[in-house]
Amino acid sequence: MTNIFDTHAHYSSRQFDADRADLLGRALPEGGVAGVLECATHSGDAPRVLELAHTYPYIHAALGIHPESLGEEDAPTVAVYHGDWRAELNAMRPLFEDKAVVAVGEIGLDHHWPLPAREQYDLFEAQLQLAAELNLPVSIHDREAHGEMYELLRRYKPRGVLHCYSGSAEDAAWLTAQGLCLGFGGAVTYKGAKRAAKVLAAIPHDCAVLETDCPYMAPEPVRGRRNDSRNIIHVAGYIAGLWETDAQTVLDTCAANARRVFGVE
Repeated sequence: MTNIFDTHAHYSSRQFDADRADLLGRALPEGGVAGVLECATHSGDAPRVLELAHTYPYIHAALGIHPESLGEEDAPTVAVYHGDWRAELNAMRPLFEDKAVVAVGEIGLDHHWPLPAREQYDLFEAQLQLAAELNLPVSIHDREAHGEMYELLRRYKPRGVLHCYSGSAEDAAWLTAQGLCLGFGGAVTYKGAKRAAKVLAAIPHDCAVLETDCPYMAPEPVRGRRNDSRNIIHVAGYIAGLWETDAQTVLDTCAANARRVFGVE
């Protein structure tokens, strides 16, 4: 299969240190991967994200501060900036002038982990404001935070992708009507993922994009292994059954959606 566009990846992760060059330089292109949005999570990995985008033409960069960076002791948000995300975000602003940057991300809210609620809300809002100022789409992380998340999305109406969408079909209707795309990855193939099936059956096909969140979230039948963009074929195969079409058509449709949202060729 061809024309795989992965709208959410973390190839700067240490899990790829041993074979990153061969994977990105040979294996992914040979495996049909045509596009990747490589997402930063803080100022520490932003330079590595940009380096990958400069090295491999099919990789595009998203820069931002992930909410979990507020609680990770080895993240620059804590280790360098001592929790002052405003200073970190200000230090990152010049990086957004790089033409490889096509989105603000990964940004969002996470209430699964014990993170400071007010700080992550303010951080997310500031990055939504930055995206609006720069006229860039966003790549959004929403984990167990739908209420506050939807409040801010209604207020700012960003364009972009709500990655690893876990909400209801009812919420998907207004989110897509507002102009957001919804990201679907390995989790949709897991046993019991009935909510995702309802969403995928209900939303317009031009509002869906595919992703991995690699090295995490590998789909069935490779669940538990290190994930990479080639595994999107399994997600496309699952969605093809819901859409009553073939996997290549799903790949082509979702790749076109991704290119439109992020403004890339």
